[in-house]
Amino acid sequence: MPDGFFIGPLKIYFYGIIIMLGVLAAVAIVVRETKRLGLDSEIVWDMLPWLLIMGIIGARLWHVITPSKSMGFGPEYYFSHPLEILDTRNGGLGIPGAVIGGVIAMIIYTRRKKLSFLTWADISVPGLALAQAIGRWGNFINQELYGPPSTLPWAIFIDKARRLPGYEDFSTFHPMFLYESLWSIFNFFLLLFLGRAYESKLKPGDIFWVYLIVYPVGRFFLEFIRLDPSLVGGINANQITMAVVAVFGIVMLINNRVRKTKPADEEQIIPS
Repeated sequence: MPDGFFIGPLKIYFYGIIIMLGVLAAVAIVVRETKRLGLDSEIVWDMLPWLLIMGIIGARLWHVITPSKSMGFGPEYYFSHPLEILDTRNGGLGIPGAVIGGVIAMIIYTRRKKLSFLTWADISVPGLALAQAIGRWGNFINQELYGPPSTLPWAIFIDKARRLPGYEDFSTFHPMFLYESLWSIFNFFLLLFLGRAYESKLKPGDIFWVYLIVYPVGRFFLEFIRLDPSLVGGINANQITMAVVAVFGIVMLINNRVRKTKPADEEQIIPS
């Protein structure tokens, strides 16, 4: 399966195109939500470069810290070969790191602009879930992120060169990327539904905490069928992280619902 095309000497990778389509879809959703709430949509465009930069940095660093099993080496390899960190074609990016990087960027931006982080996080996470759903199809192009061998009608064919050690004699596998994409689509519609159906009852941060529960729960269970987990000290780093984040999200959501709303939670920007 081709992974891109050339424009002169420059190769354009389908994976990158799919990621950018996900970003554009997310921006469209966030801008729409911002306008629906009567807020200034220019803030989205002003914030976007910082989210992208920190998201990419975080995604790459996450892979560096938690390389997948098939890489054949641990994070110490990157420490001794620091220039390899810049080669995103070698190992790629990690969604948990992208989310962490984006959250850090948003916290810094909203504090500098004296905006409510929780309000903007609520507005942004439906778009983030949609971007994840679209972006996972980049794994289909790269023939990666698949589960155990399968003969189900929706099983995907993996080229022999892309099959993991020990699975060379199998040809079709569970499309784990598809399962995660569908889960992210469910998350996207759930977050939009909650934001509209219960808008008058929600507190700043409720939608954000729900996102931090729903996505990690799905990812936690999908890690059980992943053939190429990210092992750190023999432990599935992604699965443990997802479990911790989901519990954290539950605690924060409960705390958010029982505490009284403070004036500081109110949005501090002038509507457009």
